[in-house]
Amino acid sequence: MNSEYVHKAVLRDEAIQALTVTAGGRYIDCTAGAGGHSAAILENSAPGGQLLAIDADPEAITIIKKRLSSYGKSFLAVNDNFSNLEDTCHRYEFFPVHGILLDLGLSSMQLEASGRGFSFNYDAPLDMRFGPTQKLSAADIINNYKEEKLANIIWEYGEEKNSRRIARAIKAARPLNTTLELATVVEKAVGGRHGRLHPATKTFQALRIAVNDELGRLQSTLEQAVKLLGYKGRLVVISYHSLEDRIVKRFMAHQSSSCICPPKNPICNCDHTPSLRLVNKKIVIPSQTEIADNPRSRSAKLRAAEKLAEVVEPPAHGLAGSTSHYASLAV
Repeated sequence: MNSEYVHKAVLRDEAIQALTVTAGGRYIDCTAGAGGHSAAILENSAPGGQLLAIDADPEAITIIKKRLSSYGKSFLAVNDNFSNLEDTCHRYEFFPVHGILLDLGLSSMQLEASGRGFSFNYDAPLDMRFGPTQKLSAADIINNYKEEKLANIIWEYGEEKNSRRIARAIKAARPLNTTLELATVVEKAVGGRHGRLHPATKTFQALRIAVNDELGRLQSTLEQAVKLLGYKGRLVVISYHSLEDRIVKRFMAHQSSSCICPPKNPICNCDHTPSLRLVNKKIVIPSQTEIADNPRSRSAKLRAAEKLAEVVEPPAHGLAGSTSHYASLAV
């Protein structure tokens, strides 16, 4: 992967505004990628700002360290999955924080340059793992899962109406080892291309989500993020398809509601205390100018919420005596 790779951060200015990035603030970029949002956060939080940049891809961490090297000790780059957010923050005593960002989109770096099979535009092994330490690959699913389970994955995570037909065709064509082999099988199964999307788009999305357990990890990360935010800290999430956005929308609605009783309850007895306040009740989407400049941004949706509860509990597993300079600021 090219260390000079330049990534266009989607909704860059809108994300900075939603995070209310200010000088001296402490922030987390949970999906650092090539560092577009991270660079903007550091730029707008200077002087005195601090950033924890996390990415599951070790190559992305190499790139971001080089790109942000001029910021010195103002940032820390960590190779880990964002689903381990709480443990990572406790390890480096990086909490509470003023803002947490999740950009759930794949960068062009991952789609095209990684050689790990995220895109059918380039022939590559059917891998699709965000990090090399993950065991399950797309090839494992394609070649080993039962037809019914494969069809369910394509239907549930890809919202593909031809899921059963595609699963049947994949089973008949096994073994499949490369992206172009899979894309060809899918295209033949659905009878060729119809409309703007390539016939294999939803199948590839479904496999990527299944390989990386993206939806389960997203739910867990959102729950951890709320615990790490200081009073009036901001949680900002940029999603790119309905499955992700539905999880984010429901989570923020649940956490910002004073009552979570079932609709049929005649009176409220849940005793639920909201932990968040919705910042933008309407989603923020890219401008037509941004979409023209970066077509991959067209499906992006930004949601933001602000922390209400003030108390942030310290970790129970003993970080007393740490000399980390990231523990110096208080929200």
